[in-house]
Amino acid sequence: MSNLSRVARMVLAVAAFCFAATAAAQAYPTKPIRIIVPFAAGGTSDILARFIGPKLTEAWGQPVIIENRTGANGNVGADYVAKSAPDGYTMLLADMGALTIAPSVYPTLPFDPVKDFSHIVLVSYSPHILAVHPSIPVSNVQELIAYAKARPGQLNFAVSGTGGAPHLAGIEFQQRTGVQWTYIPYKGGSAAVLDVVAGQANILFNGMLATYGQVKNGKLKALGVSSAKRVPAAPDLPTIAEQGLPGFETGSWQGVVMAAGTPREIVTKMNAELTRILNTQDMKDKLAAQGTEVRTNTPEAFAAFIRDEKTRWAKVVKDSGAKFD
Repeated sequence: MSNLSRVARMVLAVAAFCFAATAAAQAYPTKPIRIIVPFAAGGTSDILARFIGPKLTEAWGQPVIIENRTGANGNVGADYVAKSAPDGYTMLLADMGALTIAPSVYPTLPFDPVKDFSHIVLVSYSPHILAVHPSIPVSNVQELIAYAKARPGQLNFAVSGTGGAPHLAGIEFQQRTGVQWTYIPYKGGSAAVLDVVAGQANILFNGMLATYGQVKNGKLKALGVSSAKRVPAAPDLPTIAEQGLPGFETGSWQGVVMAAGTPREIVTKMNAELTRILNTQDMKDKLAAQGTEVRTNTPEAFAAFIRDEKTRWAKVVKDSGAKFD
């Protein structure tokens, strides 16, 4: 066989492969899709997945299964998706702490948060609420600082998991104010919230989407919100920044990723559909009512966002000198 014939065969083979991949992507999805939530039910990521799942089913006619795979503050579920088949049928919907903070907290992660994923889309931003049990006799951030300084190490601070975004928010607050408290880690934000509601812990930062309901029903007392500006859902709740900590902004960023190597056509198709769903007025209103803002972007912009946030939180962890188990 001549070299020319071999080249021709190779070109035809590549063309056939590309055609088959494109055809498969156009037909996608042809079977159920799984959304892996790496935290317990009831947290911000879980709530968002259960909002989005039925909308995807409605649009594409395929069942969407929500599966909670918990452990290691989101790392178990993230690793599972990183090692799943890159066919577009398994995706991770997670707080971006699992992909941006974890590398600084867990130096031996079993996955690379940049290289091991196809980045689909940023979903939303839910600022943290700083809240206390109603028995704590404070009503704003400055009163909390004074109360905590008078009782160094005595307040129990509930966090959704060691090294997660709420934990780092608490550490940044400590760095800015000089307070000391004891961190109590839980397996997810919902468990942390419930223990503060029950009075087993005193204080927490947690995503507004998963926490504000307990504030509205009087079971938690909100002291501030960690967004740059007050949120429309709670216009009377001042930001932490305006209470003496200028520039203090943290929160729960959610996003969707799939395993690295997922066909570009599928990445593009999923990005477009999730962007459409999230930006419908119904979805935006539903999330805004609970203090969450829809923020979608392109796969490229989302990958850049993850790299930038990874750098930001690495500095916070380093400056804190905190050690994580």
